[in-house]
Amino acid sequence: MNSALPTSVLRTAEPFSQREFRDALGQFATGVTIITARSAEGHAVGTTVSSFNALSLAPSLVLWSLGLKANSLPVFRHSVHYAVHVLSAAQKPLAELFARRGADRFSHTSYQDSAHGVPLLEGCAAVFECRNLRQHEEGDHLLFIGEVERCTHHADRAPLLYHSGHMHTRGLI
Repeated sequence: MNSALPTSVLRTAEPFSQREFRDALGQFATGVTIITARSAEGHAVGTTVSSFNALSLAPSLVLWSLGLKANSLPVFRHSVHYAVHVLSAAQKPLAELFARRGADRFSHTSYQDSAHGVPLLEGCAAVFECRNLRQHEEGDHLLFIGEVERCTHHADRAPLLYHSGHMHTRGLI
């Protein structure tokens, strides 16, 4: 049987390491987001996340994921509302702050509370205020599906990008 596919495509895939998988995923450039919520005790919580996608236009749904070992997971798991902040290139220091373990993330961060008490960060390229619609545990992450109740954007703010394990404030070329 003749195939139009090259032999290299037809071969069984060789095993790969977790590092190789991570490096291959790193070739997909993404935006950088910070997800915020409030704990049941009223504490502001936030974390830097690059795994964010649009899921549906009608209804308006977004998808993001958080590692099962993340310290903030219990808060996000039980929050009724959260906000997804698409960061602007000028917010790289903020992304780095919210990515550090044990950092005091809100003491020097400008924000205001949403109608649901969720911290809304200032200066973002876009913000999606969401109801925590569904969650699905898969592998080593928990997937969150958020129903967008309100969104804002600023087209004049260049996005912060994540590629090959680094944040970029300008294009990747």
